[in-house]
Amino acid sequence: MKQTFNHVQFLLVFLSVFLLVPLAGCWSSHEIEERSLGVGMALDKANKSMTEKEFDEQEEYPKRNLITSTYQLITPQVASSTTKQGGPQQKSYVNVSETGDSAFQMLRELSLRSDTPLTSPHMKVMVIGEALARSYSLEQLVDQSLRDNDVRPSCLMFISKGRASDTLESKTAGEIPAFRLSAMVENAYRTTRILPPMPLIKLESKIQSRSSFLLQNVVSANGEIKFAGAAIIKGKTNKMIGFLNEEELDGLTWITGKGKGGLVKSFDKKTGQLIVYEIESMKSHIQPHVKGNNIFFDVHIESVGRLSESWMTSGSSFNNQFLQNAQKTSEKKVKHLVRNVLEKMQTKYKVDVAGFGNQLRIKRPRVWMRVKDNWDQTFSEVPINYDVKLTIKDYGASGSKK
Repeated sequence: MKQTFNHVQFLLVFLSVFLLVPLAGCWSSHEIEERSLGVGMALDKANKSMTEKEFDEQEEYPKRNLITSTYQLITPQVASSTTKQGGPQQKSYVNVSETGDSAFQMLRELSLRSDTPLTSPHMKVMVIGEALARSYSLEQLVDQSLRDNDVRPSCLMFISKGRASDTLESKTAGEIPAFRLSAMVENAYRTTRILPPMPLIKLESKIQSRSSFLLQNVVSANGEIKFAGAAIIKGKTNKMIGFLNEEELDGLTWITGKGKGGLVKSFDKKTGQLIVYEIESMKSHIQPHVKGNNIFFDVHIESVGRLSESWMTSGSSFNNQFLQNAQKTSEKKVKHLVRNVLEKMQTKYKVDVAGFGNQLRIKRPRVWMRVKDNWDQTFSEVPINYDVKLTIKDYGASGSKK
């Protein structure tokens, strides 16, 4: 009996010690005060900063100057300074640039310039400059980020028409540009000009599929940024080949039916007065057809919305005739948007970035296997028919339907 009791005591002591070990912390952990948190990254064609040039005059490691990586950091020094001063004039971030030919080496070079090494698990956004995206494939540019478990797969990807590093600047005290940029995608319920988010993990699948796609374009001016259309990435090369402007992105959103909100601005044919249709819902159905060796598509677009603004000054804006006219006018505008973006895709760039090929793959898989290797070229030659039906069900608070 005594031997059993001693055995139980031994087990209890052993379990107590075992359970206390995790409370001591991780053996390989680092204090948060010893790290710089990377929250944003910009990749541009090589353009050395003055600091880099002065460093290189004294000692330069072997490299080709191809890419300038700019890292947006939240450092312990910045965080401490902002907290103490209340932050009215203090920047909440610091941007550091490194130029070279290896993403990994450039990242490690920062360890020679700071006592707080950069960590990337909190990376929110990566922006790639237009000039770089035209010169190198995205597969090459994001290879290190995809291989490195330190970078979140949820990191959002963007293209910048101009220097990508400029999109990580802000004149607003206390604002962190990377956080602002990542939060702006949440405004998609208010406009048809914001694409569905493109996280790093989704970008990898696009790259591997070799299908053409879009990335949200960001422009910058005087410390401000704006989403302005989209960059076209060609599937076979994974390089950027051009842009869709804001109206063309409107048209593409109507084709895909992925819009969560937005508006259609049109003008009455007789009076020239403004009519604004606000989108409450939209859906699109892309139907592929195959006859012999010929492929063609029908696109059926529907939307329900409200009359949000009308500059019509004569007659009632709420009788059936007016509403029917407003619907027709708005439908005509949507058809114009769709026609323009289809022409841009099929004639100028010869790429499918609207998902026509995906619908063919789903509904006619055998045909898709026959044409998939040269789909962009095939797509540029196929007929596409479309129809649009808008329904105004709400007329605002200033009147009622008669």
